[in-house]
Parts: sequence; structure tokens; C-alpha cells
Amino acid sequence: MKKLSAQLALILLVFTLVVPGFVIAQSPTGGLPNRRARGTAATAAVERDFDEALKVIQEQYVDGRKLNYNDVYKSSIIGMLRSLDPHSNYYDREEFDELKTDQRSEYFGIGASIQNYVHGDQADTYITATFDGSPAGKAGLRYGDRIVEVDGVKMTGKPSLEVRDKIRGPRGSTVKLTLERAADKRLEKVDIVRDAVPQPSIPDAYMLKPGVGYIDMTRGFNYTTTDELYDALDRLHAKGMTSLVLDLRNNPGGFLDQAIHVAEVFLRNGQLILTQKGRNGFRDNQYESHNNAPDATPLVILINENTASASEIVAGAMQDHDRALIVGQTSFGKGLVQSIIPLEYGAGLTLTSAKYFTPSGRLIQRDYSNGGFYDYYTHGAGVAREPQPATKPTGPETKTDTGRAVYGGGGISPDESVGPRTVNLTQRRLLSPAFAFTRELVNGRIRGFESSRIAGGINFRHDLQAEEFKVTDAMFKAFRDFVAADPAYKITAATIDRNRAYLETELRFNIVTAAYGRTMGDRVFIVSDDPQVAKAVDVLPKARDLAMSSAEQKVGRQ
Repeated sequence: MKKLSAQLALILLVFTLVVPGFVIAQSPTGGLPNRRARGTAATAAVERDFDEALKVIQEQYVDGRKLNYNDVYKSSIIGMLRSLDPHSNYYDREEFDELKTDQRSEYFGIGASIQNYVHGDQADTYITATFDGSPAGKAGLRYGDRIVEVDGVKMTGKPSLEVRDKIRGPRGSTVKLTLERAADKRLEKVDIVRDAVPQPSIPDAYMLKPGVGYIDMTRGFNYTTTDELYDALDRLHAKGMTSLVLDLRNNPGGFLDQAIHVAEVFLRNGQLILTQKGRNGFRDNQYESHNNAPDATPLVILINENTASASEIVAGAMQDHDRALIVGQTSFGKGLVQSIIPLEYGAGLTLTSAKYFTPSGRLIQRDYSNGGFYDYYTHGAGVAREPQPATKPTGPETKTDTGRAVYGGGGISPDESVGPRTVNLTQRRLLSPAFAFTRELVNGRIRGFESSRIAGGINFRHDLQAEEFKVTDAMFKAFRDFVAADPAYKITAATIDRNRAYLETELRFNIVTAAYGRTMGDRVFIVSDDPQVAKAVDVLPKARDLAMSSAEQKVGRQ
């Protein structure tokens, strides 16, 4: 009963945080004298109703004796917060610990990428890469090892996310894996002590071609993001970079101060980055650049429908000041700022405390009043998540520094719209045989390609070369023969031939990943099969002209 009282107190605590905002809006005087009385009355009414509803459930619900009170109270709090906006949320102790982990540039686990692949009717989870210096790497896990059991629980048929959650755990604890080794198919039990695994904001930075640098900033803004950006810029300038593609696609956001500092890297002293407006003037702030020597490299920024929050702050500031050309798809459209509020017993809230506006005055938050929580986060695409038709914000028009029209009300609209690399259903069916073939190839079991065997662990110090691991005619024929010999795949030779270009890229990605790790494997797609990156490179001269025009206009006004 003590636990129930504590949980009920938690609900009431959250309610008192939220209710006064509505109370003031409804009060004819709008003043503070009525706030305490009306808030207390409303809270008392909710307490009575909640207590009565819970009592009815306990006494009359068919499984009332088996109630999970944690789930009951948690869903009550979340339901209340969902009535406010899609971004205010409640986290129990475990979820709140995970949220804090995401902000640390590291997590606790074994440090391996895993993925589900299918053979016939059976789905299994495989190791696809380990991370540099990780517990998994030190324990000898290799590309293609099949995860049979985790702590004695069979993993066959389990989604890879469920397997991942089973493998993760407290730092210093031990996870017991049973693996089918890719090298010789034998079963082996491996005990691995979980440890901190680095998860940088910028996993890679390299030259796309002479003079053109690329920075992968797709993972979110955490404590180290700005420092990582400066390091990446220094490395690329040393290699002769004269223009830059900054990739913010799928970047979910993160710390506001890091977004401000990232924008500050490229904006001149005094240029506005964003305006923040809270309730009744509380949390109102303007943030300007304080950089007397910003990086002046011509810049293109990549965004897509999953570019959100802090990453939209950066993209919006760059666009409004004409400092960068924006390429890709309209961004997510999150213009709300959340405060992280720790609660008793290790739980926590993210509660919307302000709205932010881009330098030109745009509120880019998209509408969430007409539709459910699920549709809001999937853009109405549902579980299929097929690419949606390009949409543009429909809010008020504002102007960039050079007078270009931009709009609020629904994300950042790109200056150059281009769709992503797409994969159809047939091509998705080809992923499993491509992985299975590579698993045999890199272990020397494909006839005629025994020399392709990759011995030992991943070489993390290698820099991928343009012609390395290209798929030859002979290797493609070997793949086609491999699939034809296994009726479980149910894929015809004609299907393979029609998708040759796609398969050559997938096979090269898998081989490079096995040899040099996932980060290097991702380069295969970025460099050779990414239409948005290709467009970004094409429009770099236009980005240079835009930035110069903005700078000249600034000088003219002084």
C-alpha cells in the first residue's frame, strides 16, 4: 500500500506541474491569487476520481487481483502527458537510465552490431561487426557469428532489438553467449563482461573526392558533439578540404547547448542562432554566435524527415543566414524544447517548457492536433514507412538574410529537394542471401574465392580505397550459383540479374564491413549509391555563391 501511495503522489506531482498552465489561461483575471486555490481544487478532484477508478478496477476487473501497478500508474502519467503534446513523456527508472545513457556518448554492453537474417522460415540474429576496443572484439566475436542463446535463453526467431536488450546490462556484469561460429560452424559458449562502449556523435569524417569533405553527424547531439566537430574539421582541412557536406539525416536531436555551439562553428559573431520563448516570459532567451573566426568552408547540409529538434536548429540557422544550402527532404518539424526533470525513485520526465524560433522568426513545429501519437511519429506512413510525397511547410513566410522566402509550421524545407536511396520488397528479400554468401566468402568457403578469407579481427585503422573489394563478374556469378543451390531462398536467376547493381553494392558493403567494420562499410553506400549525397556535391558551387552573397550583404550593412 505504501508503494501505491508513493505512485499516486508521483501522479499528483506531475499534475501540479502541468495543471497551472491551463488554470491561468482559463482564469478571467489571469493573476496568481487564484492559481493555488484552483490548482489545489483540481488536484483534489483528480485524486478522488483516480482513487475511485482504481478501487472499481481492483474489485470488479476480471484479473483485478493480478494488476501490475507499475504499468497502471505509468500509463496514467503517460496518458496525461500525451494530452499536452507528443514530446512530454514519463520514463520509469530503467527507461530514464537509458535516456541518460543516450546523452553520454556511450552505453553499457558488449560493443557489437547485430542484425536479423532469414533462411527459409527461420530468422536468426548474427554479429555483423564489433567496435574498436570493445568487449565483443576482445572476446573474439566475428562477422557472421550466429547468436544461439543469451544467458541460456534461445534467441532463434527473436527480433534483433529483443536480442540487443537481452545482451545489454549494467557495467561490470557478465552476459553468457552461445554462438555458432562463422569460421567453422561449431557451437561455443563465451562469457563477456559488459563495459562502456563509445558512441560518438560523429562516427566518420572523410573526403568524398578531392576538395570535398563529408562529416557524418547522424547520431544526435550529446556532451561531446562540438568537440568532435572541431576535430573532424581539423582532419579534413589537413587533407585539403575546400567545401563540406554535413550530414544531419536521421539525427534525432539532443542537447540544446550543443546545437547552439555547432551552429556557432559556422556563424559570425553576433548572428542570431535561435530565439526561445517559454511560459509567461520564463525561459525566454536569445542565442547568438560568439565566434570571431568561424569556419568559412562552403557548406551543404543534408536533412530528411527524421532530422529533428537540435539538428533542425542547426539547419534552420544555416538556412536563415544563407550560410548553407539545405538538401534532401523536409525535416521532422519539432520546435518544442523539453526540460529533463528527475523524479523520486529514479524515474523522470521530459516536459515541454518552451518553443524555439529560427533566426528569421520561424516556428517549425508541425501540427499535432489532428491525429494520434503514432501517426505523428510515423508521418502517417504506418509500419510500412514507405517514403511519403514531399511536403512543404505551410506556416507564415519569413525571409533569409538575402531575401529568400522560407516558411514555418512544419519543419525545415530543403533548398534542393531530392529523395533518398530506396529499396523495394524484392531487394529486401535479397539481403539475407547476400549476407549468407558473404559469411561463406570471408571464411574461405566459396569455391574459387578461397583467397577472400578474412583472418583475424577487424582492421579499424584501414582507410577504404575506391577500387577495394569491388564485385567482379566471377564473384557475381558465384553469388548467383550460391542462391540457385539453396531452394529455401526461392529467388530466381532472372531476379538476381535484374538487381545486379543493387546486389553489387550490398555485397561490397558486407565484405567491407567484415574486413574493416560497420563505419567503413557505410561509406560504400554514401560514396557510390546515395542520391542525396550526390546532389549535395553537385550544388556545392551554388552553396559557395549563396554564402558569399550573404557575407557581402552583411559587409554592406556595416
